[in-house]
Amino acid sequence: MEHRFCIIGGGTSGHINPALAIASILKDGYEKKGDTCRFIFAGRKSGLEGELIPAAGYDFIDIDAKPFPSRPSVKLVKAQAALIRGKKQCIGILNTFKPECMICTGGYVSAPMILAAKNLGIPFMVHEANAFPGRANRYLSRGAALIMTGFPDQEKTFSGAKKVVYTGNPVRKIMFGNTYEGSRAKLGIPEGQKFVFAMGGSLGSATITGFILSCARKPEFKDVKFVLSCGKHNSVHITDEDRNLPNLEIKEYITDTNLYLCGSDVAILRAGAVTCAELTATGACAIMAPYPHAAHDHQTYNARSIAEKGGGVLVTDAECESGKILETLTELLSDDDRRLKLRENALKLAIKDTDERIFDAVTGALKRQD
Repeated sequence: MEHRFCIIGGGTSGHINPALAIASILKDGYEKKGDTCRFIFAGRKSGLEGELIPAAGYDFIDIDAKPFPSRPSVKLVKAQAALIRGKKQCIGILNTFKPECMICTGGYVSAPMILAAKNLGIPFMVHEANAFPGRANRYLSRGAALIMTGFPDQEKTFSGAKKVVYTGNPVRKIMFGNTYEGSRAKLGIPEGQKFVFAMGGSLGSATITGFILSCARKPEFKDVKFVLSCGKHNSVHITDEDRNLPNLEIKEYITDTNLYLCGSDVAILRAGAVTCAELTATGACAIMAPYPHAAHDHQTYNARSIAEKGGGVLVTDAECESGKILETLTELLSDDDRRLKLRENALKLAIKDTDERIFDAVTGALKRQD
């Protein structure tokens, strides 16, 4: 039997990666039952989804959509016009493809597709990765057959949905099962050496980069190894002097982040939904400095959800930029017991069966539609 799904989500990797992960989860789950899946993705060709989704091998259709400004303006008129055009396009896509349901992972581009699904009576489901839901997911979720959440306790937020399930955020399998000692051995970190890993996301963080560069130059940290993932579009000028510091290793992008998160004594990170899921999966001892300009400051909500349960330390971007987190870093590096407790608490927050939860939630919601 063939199952058909239309998936939409775009604008940032925080919306796109969960969309791709859900497609993979459904494909693998149905194949185990002897069934097949066919997917079609929609979004903005000019957006990041227009690059990542076709690269992953999926059919992709460009639709019209623009973000809605928070205040009345000419942009609001243009956004409304785009929404009308986009909804018409999406109705055509759904009528042609005839999916069992439509799955949305967020972003303004999802609005016309959700409205089209509602218009046609096609069940729609939403995956909300963040602790503070985005506008599109929050406002358009009423009547959803299913809401899947990356963080717990969001039932009241989505009270208009038929079912809300805490699934967690999907992460790569390699994030689980690592050990501190084993990870350090693979990275070649000598026993007893303190190791700090810093990562500002795929695009990098000027604040975190600047802080790490200053730390690596301090005499009190001369025996600490620093590894900085500066991002492909790092906005901080890194000099040859920086690159030649004996205790600092600078990388543009790191794929085996599981080893660095698990093997570091302290990890300094942003607090995107996937980053938070990875730090709990690896049991990292993390200082989280949320990106302050993220929509609705959702990274702070993500970080707070972990910090309130003792799974990490929350600091502000301003504290990172001013160097005030230097005291936090110094205290953690000198307190073995506290680092161990943070690791243990982080691991307790990890959701190891996210794939199974998502597959069971989607298939269960579809059965309820029959």
